[in-house]
Amino acid sequence: MPNANMPNANMPNAQFSYMSQETITLDVGGMKCAGCVKAVERQLTQHPEVMSARVNLATEVAVVECGTGKVDPAELIKKLTSSGFPTELRNASGEGSNAGATERQQEEIRQQIANLVIAGVLILLSGLGHITQNISQVSWLGNIWFHAGLATIALIGPGRSLLIDGWRGWWRLAPNMNTLVGLGATSAYIASCIALLYPQLGWECFFDEPVMMLGFILLGRTLERLARRRAAASLQALVSLKPATARLVAKPEAIAGVEIESIASEIPADRVRVGEYLQVLPGEKIPVDGEIITGKTTIDESMLTGEAAPVTKEPGDVITGGTLNQSGAIVMRATRTGADTTLARIVALVEEAQTRKAPVQHFADAVAGYFTYGVMAIATLTFLFWYFVGTNVWPEALAISPHTIHSLSSISPHTIHNLSSDTVSPLLLSLKLTISVLVIACPCALGLATPTAILVGTGIGAERGLLIRGGDVLEAIHSLDTVVFDKTGTLTAGHPTVVDCLPVSIDLSAVTAEKKAQDKTQDKTQSQKSLLQLAATVESGTNHPLATAILEQAKQENIPLLEGRDFKTEPGKGVAATVNEELVLVGTAEWLRENGVFVETALLTDIKNKIENKTIVYVAAAGVLLGAIAIADRVRADAKATLDSLRDMGLRVMLLTGDREEVAKAIAVSLELEPANVLAGVTPAGKAAAIEQLQAKGHRVAMVGDGINDAPALARADVGISLQGSTDVAVETAGVVLMREELMDVVASIRLGSATFNKIRQNLFWAFAYNTLGIPAAAGLLFPLWGIVLSPATAGALMACSSASVVTNSLILRQRWQ
Repeated sequence: MPNANMPNANMPNAQFSYMSQETITLDVGGMKCAGCVKAVERQLTQHPEVMSARVNLATEVAVVECGTGKVDPAELIKKLTSSGFPTELRNASGEGSNAGATERQQEEIRQQIANLVIAGVLILLSGLGHITQNISQVSWLGNIWFHAGLATIALIGPGRSLLIDGWRGWWRLAPNMNTLVGLGATSAYIASCIALLYPQLGWECFFDEPVMMLGFILLGRTLERLARRRAAASLQALVSLKPATARLVAKPEAIAGVEIESIASEIPADRVRVGEYLQVLPGEKIPVDGEIITGKTTIDESMLTGEAAPVTKEPGDVITGGTLNQSGAIVMRATRTGADTTLARIVALVEEAQTRKAPVQHFADAVAGYFTYGVMAIATLTFLFWYFVGTNVWPEALAISPHTIHSLSSISPHTIHNLSSDTVSPLLLSLKLTISVLVIACPCALGLATPTAILVGTGIGAERGLLIRGGDVLEAIHSLDTVVFDKTGTLTAGHPTVVDCLPVSIDLSAVTAEKKAQDKTQDKTQSQKSLLQLAATVESGTNHPLATAILEQAKQENIPLLEGRDFKTEPGKGVAATVNEELVLVGTAEWLRENGVFVETALLTDIKNKIENKTIVYVAAAGVLLGAIAIADRVRADAKATLDSLRDMGLRVMLLTGDREEVAKAIAVSLELEPANVLAGVTPAGKAAAIEQLQAKGHRVAMVGDGINDAPALARADVGISLQGSTDVAVETAGVVLMREELMDVVASIRLGSATFNKIRQNLFWAFAYNTLGIPAAAGLLFPLWGIVLSPATAGALMACSSASVVTNSLILRQRWQ
């Protein structure tokens, strides 16, 4: 999926640089374990123009970052496919997996189930052979040649693809899990055939071992595959939300009085262009992002926000592609289409999150690269030790003991028909232990530990409007100790309003010639309107939130604007314009002084006393201070509860704002923030510096913000959290994007991130512990201590359980978040 606009984000909240890059997304099949993942990554990064490659075993996706136009995807596809990893290019629209890849995965599951059924029948027949061996009517079930046939069918039937893939990996010098299983199964089969054909050797036949090994392994693989599919269901559900078609209509004005249905043209939704008009009937999904032109309806936005209650929409309201139109027919105008729609961006963010690894996974990846070679080396040492040393030191190991964990074949008469006593040869014992080592080792668990947890965690988040960008972000969330909130639009509603208008005791009519003729004793109301009129006229030249508040107040009071020109804005200070040939300034007291306006300190003190804990905008004209306008932004209803929850989690909560100290303190008091946790008067550039200072003291910091001026701080923080409605820059730099207008989602995202990372650690612990304990046990370490020897079939069953248990443990996270 070439995409020149996709940022390269290997580290959480890195400051993205939009160089000439593109991202190629590939659907890669044939990966069975962490060793396969390393092999695919190695082959991709061998290309000189590939900057990085991330491969996910759980989703079977590879993301390649390279220079624009430097890499031919067909070349990568050919290389991987020829290496035994069937690969396809993800579709160019970027809206989910290719139908071909999805069909391939479904076909693989169907084939696995079919092979499992066959293997189950073979195991059943093998077991019946032991149960009925003393019943003459069915004695053929216990015949050794019958069991040899069962083993042969198991190898060339359900085990065929597994063995072929394993030997191919061996031939390519990239052995995988199937290589280990193939070595074990074929070794057991060949040794049993030799024992059957040359009885004078005195070897034991254990044809049941490959049958049961393959059966257990196929069972584990099938359960694992189904669990992985279930884990990926959230992303597939998002992809399926995109409507296939749209109803194209002419402009509403052009169809007045005509039934819309009669002139609507149905076209593929991905062909809709920005600016076109679409009709959406009740019960249909909104095809693309847009705004309502005609009609009124209710929209189910649960797929976007997780909120089940429908939202009423009228002309002028924004609607999102993929949401459900419930009650009324509407005509909408498309504003975003294709990969630019909100749904497509959510899918892209979730897919990106599922390929970004947690740093804790790097060690597991390093181990996986050499895992198979290490296991084969341990298996070789096991054989040599038991053949030359072990059977001499512990000869009782050759005797069949009730404490020995072995297959049924090891105690049935037909399997020891060539033995003069109830013992096995040193060669057979050494071979069986070697096979057990090969079979019990499980690199699958290492490869699935991180991606399955990330798959489930990010899927849960996407369903609830919490978009977490990847494993690196999850690990950073887990280590947080400080959460810093921006004030405006984050802790507050982000919609300032004028709450007071205070003219000073001077002649406001001195500003213009017309006003000079007015009565100097005009009442306070008229003075306030005159002050607001001047301020609104000047603020009409900018789009700052404070300017919007003043303009809205003027509109509400039906105050007309005057004629202004030569508008000039000083960010963070104020706005100037010429009104009726006089220079009018609207901004901070310091800025007015810088521009030659005399402002008495006593007067400022008096104004501040009258307007407490509000943002104050001063107005001056012709070098004279005219008055002040007080603006306030209400605190969000859930702000206090959000901060309390974070503090209950043991996190330090801070407020960071560019507003005046007294305004910040007033909000801090209402939110029960200590003065030491309030940073006021901070410039946009200073916000990132403030975050950096906290990090320099050893703190792990999350920054919560929503605007362009928050982007540097979001990028600088260990975890950037961007609220719904944020600017594109804020969304691109944040590690977590919250899709709902609820501040409590900050708490939910941190809890989900921590819970998911805990699952990653649990999975990795289990994967390492399983292999650390299982391989020595299979090598015979338990025999000198407790007289226990694992048979190959038992080892195969344990291996089958390991990878399935890792995926199941990840799925438990979903159960706890339902």
